[in-house]
Amino acid sequence: MSQAFDPIKRRRLSDQVSAEIQVRIASGELKSGDKLPPEREMAESFKVSRGAVREALRNLERSGLVALQAGARGGAFIGHGDPNLISDSFRNLYQLGSVSLDELTEARLWLASTVVRIACARATEEDLDALTANVDEAERLIKAKRFEEKIDVQIEFHNILARCTRNAVMQMLMGATMEVMRDFAHAAGGERNDLTIKARRRLLAALRERDAEAAVAAMTDHLEELRERYRDRARPRRPS
Repeated sequence: MSQAFDPIKRRRLSDQVSAEIQVRIASGELKSGDKLPPEREMAESFKVSRGAVREALRNLERSGLVALQAGARGGAFIGHGDPNLISDSFRNLYQLGSVSLDELTEARLWLASTVVRIACARATEEDLDALTANVDEAERLIKAKRFEEKIDVQIEFHNILARCTRNAVMQMLMGATMEVMRDFAHAAGGERNDLTIKARRRLLAALRERDAEAAVAAMTDHLEELRERYRDRARPRRPS
């Protein structure tokens, strides 16, 4: 029995230009900060129109691989990457319903447990002082009833904790996850109690003791409680 195949579609010229530039970045021929030739020169080299080159550069700019600068000293430069693109992708998936709140909080729990375990081994005294200062600031904002500001401070706690790992990938993953959680927390409204403060004091005590098991347990218990609260807030209310 013969199998029918779909016709092969030709790639747009701009896509081919983008692909060629990406290959050279991957090979190391082009590095962060390198300036690309002018559009006219690239168009002649690729045997395409300047419009195709311009479209390719704009697509690469949106992906963070290229930075376009205006002015006499401007042009197209190989970028340094934009971690915010990961956050934007996570946020879009959540807002479109491709990722549920339950999946997000479950993944956050797994990620946080790993980060805490690594932080126990790698955090410096300066790191621990920064975490303590963050909790102190959150407590001050609660007492001042500045609940919305407190949300951002408590989100930053997780980013500080991730930096303790000294691993850029872990930091990006945590940052992206917490940006989505920031949106949800602001939409739901800041907590009026000090449950998070107490949980983080317990976590900090375990971190200072370098007790990974106790630290992971403190973080896990807290996030499990949060997950239940988030479920309640996300659940549609029945009309009375």
